[in-house]
Amino acid sequence: MTKAGNIDEYISSFPGETQEILHKLRKIIRENAPEATETIGYGMPTFKLKRNLVHFAAYKSHIGFYPTPSGIEKFQEELQSYKSSKGAVQFPINEPLPFDLIARIVRFRVEEENQR
Repeated sequence: MTKAGNIDEYISSFPGETQEILHKLRKIIRENAPEATETIGYGMPTFKLKRNLVHFAAYKSHIGFYPTPSGIEKFQEELQSYKSSKGAVQFPINEPLPFDLIARIVRFRVEEENQR
């Protein structure tokens, strides 16, 4: 991971093809969580809505998406074809990201945070 001061710097530190993926991912998150604020947390792009909403990060072979354990648990069946852990999922960088699924996860997390 890169040490960036903001999300633009973070994205610009990657090769062009990866930047395109990250820009689209950021756009999807912004569209589905318009009230969230952007920052860098744990060295990666972070969106906050009261608390941490979701994070993402780029790696050599995958895009990491971190929607907290509840986001993974809620969409467990749809995420079963991806490598995942308690609070993270890895989307292979050489395959199209499931942006519709990501949007639904973000909306779920927004609803969850707004209910707290």
